[in-house]
Amino acid sequence: QVQLVESGGGLVQAGGSLRLSCAASGSTFSFNSMAWYRQGPGTQRGLVAAISNSGSTNYADSVKGRFTISRDNAKNTVYLQMNSLKPEDTAVYYCNARYTVSSYWGQGTQVTVSS
Repeated sequence: QVQLVESGGGLVQAGGSLRLSCAASGSTFSFNSMAWYRQGPGTQRGLVAAISNSGSTNYADSVKGRFTISRDNAKNTVYLQMNSLKPEDTAVYYCNARYTVSSYWGQGTQVTVSS
């Protein structure tokens, strides 16, 4: 059974940085895509950044130039480097991985940015 485990969340001041990691276990395949979503207070879950198994990336407009997604296919791990954090980046961040028609989610990690 595929499991995704996120780590790296926490409390940081505005302008600071955090690096999130998401490690997948229980799979014998390389995911077609891996991504980070977030859900802030009173908002719907939305895409932050995604990366394909070939390395193509896309980002939400709100994080372009500040966040960088990367992955290590050998480790089935995806990372999110977050720089110049803003209070509006405060949210629970979820890791997502897709393989054919299957979609897997992590349990989420809280990121809080204080002003």
